[in-house]
Amino acid sequence: MELPMVNPASNQYLIPSHLLFPYNFLPENYVHWSETPDSHIFSADLPGVRKEEIKVEVEDSRYLVIRTEAIDESTQPARTFMRKFRLPGRIDIDGISAGYEDGVLTVTVPRSFRRRGFYIDPADVPERLETLARAA
Repeated sequence: MELPMVNPASNQYLIPSHLLFPYNFLPENYVHWSETPDSHIFSADLPGVRKEEIKVEVEDSRYLVIRTEAIDESTQPARTFMRKFRLPGRIDIDGISAGYEDGVLTVTVPRSFRRRGFYIDPADVPERLETLARAA
């Protein structure tokens, strides 16, 4: 009696994924993002890293960069970490705040409810406007 050959790669669809990977697998540089009506919140687990080794910066007013850096040339950070996120369009860059407690870094990016661009306050407009130039 001869048994048919079965391609072992096809068996991956017969076994549920929670049995193939029984643990909740998160990459080492995973950052959790959540959204509230007032802000965007980025949380990263950085156990063993000192507060002085963490650098959070905004690049080109469009990207949030979270990384670890050595304090001086003679030491290495406890963990090498670097993530870069594109920021949404309507945020308050000056209001970005970060906190580090119990190995968890939390960066809060507040939303901006102001309209960007040119704004004229109606109180500043005189009652009668004078025409300085006419189009040809």
